[in-house]
Amino acid sequence: MGFELEPSYTLLLFFCLLCACGFEFVNGFHDTANAVATVIYTNSLPPLVAVVLSGLLNFIGVFLGGITVAMGIVNLLPVESLIDQNLNHSLAMVFALLLSAIAWNLGTWWLGLPSSSSHTLIGSIIGVGLAFSLLPGEHQAAVNWSKAGEIGMSLLISPLFGFASTIALMLVLRRLNPGPKLFSEPPKRKAPPAWIRSILVLTCSGVSLSHGANDGQKGVGLIMLILIGIVPAQFALDAGRNPAELKAHLTQTEQVLARFDTGRLSGPERDAYRLARTNLADLQQVPTDVAAFSKQDAFRIRKDILLVTRETDRILKGGNLTLAQADQATLKAGMAGMRRYTDYAPRWVIIIISLSLGLGTMVGWKRIVRTIGEKIGKQHLTYAQGMSSELVAASTIGLSTYLGLPVSTTHVLSSGIAGSMVASKGMNNLQPATIRNIALAWVLTLPVTMTMSGTIYLLLRSIL
Repeated sequence: MGFELEPSYTLLLFFCLLCACGFEFVNGFHDTANAVATVIYTNSLPPLVAVVLSGLLNFIGVFLGGITVAMGIVNLLPVESLIDQNLNHSLAMVFALLLSAIAWNLGTWWLGLPSSSSHTLIGSIIGVGLAFSLLPGEHQAAVNWSKAGEIGMSLLISPLFGFASTIALMLVLRRLNPGPKLFSEPPKRKAPPAWIRSILVLTCSGVSLSHGANDGQKGVGLIMLILIGIVPAQFALDAGRNPAELKAHLTQTEQVLARFDTGRLSGPERDAYRLARTNLADLQQVPTDVAAFSKQDAFRIRKDILLVTRETDRILKGGNLTLAQADQATLKAGMAGMRRYTDYAPRWVIIIISLSLGLGTMVGWKRIVRTIGEKIGKQHLTYAQGMSSELVAASTIGLSTYLGLPVSTTHVLSSGIAGSMVASKGMNNLQPATIRNIALAWVLTLPVTMTMSGTIYLLLRSIL
């Protein structure tokens, strides 16, 4: 499919896509340590074997993860409200996101800090949205605060859950009393017994696979933001879907909405109902050929679909409406059918992100591995600590991916390692300097990346 851009803009688009792949590549070698540190420091696998295995499983994980997390990233910044007819303004948004996210990721990697790529990308997105509100004539930040709240709670709770769960799992292991070897420091240059080694390799594989499924989607979401912003006529809607099916979904949704008892709705819910009906009426004018949409058509239809589904969902969650089971099923099917036109990612996007993440996983891992393996606790990592922290990390990340929420693999696992150290010998078993640096990176990432991306966005808007 041609992008229908001038040659200079086409080159800029490909450069932006290359930068997005660069972000995911950096994400790969930034987060590799989270999976491989335990198997390396327990002599379960040689470093080269560990990182190659992790890279392959990250590659596979991107394909298995779906796109729910990716769409959460895309919908965090309602790009259809942010972009106008000036392509340079779209480029300002894209470059602000990319420059701030890559700069912070590289900086924290260079310092050996287990920083969060999730925080980095989300902070960059929110920064652009907030900066948009400072432009003349704009009064609202272009940020989906409902989605931002969900993501924020996920990023806040997941490391605390990892810390507490690993302590609990360590205590359970001690109670089961599998023998002192599991809790002993691994001998140098000697592989553990086969059963211990198998468990550690399995948990390492679980973290790698779940990391690919969750973090890979962030790269997919970033590329979709770029494509929707710069070439919306081709990517704001899934051109591969039949417009007749969209008409059918609109009709079934409209039929149920028409039967709503609006007298039961509160004031805000009635406003939401009117907005949903208005945008549904607008959608009834959808052209019959999705592939022929202009930029204006694509943004208008995308915005209408998102508003209809968002406002209808808000009414349903209000709990003031009684619907028959059949109507509920019809309404949910109609809304899900409409969202399939906006919530999608082409296969080639998933392929290039999986390659970038998988290749990135195989390089640059040593700096953060040392922090994870040597500097969080005062004792050498034991077998029990490694398997407990990675089992909790893999489970937490997998559950978050299923729920469509991005989490920080870095902070979930590092907090799990910290929890395992505390479970072994108490709080005094932690190295305060490292914990302080990790916590500082966790606290600073959002405000720093928000400030960086917002400043870059306003600067580029002023000169482009």
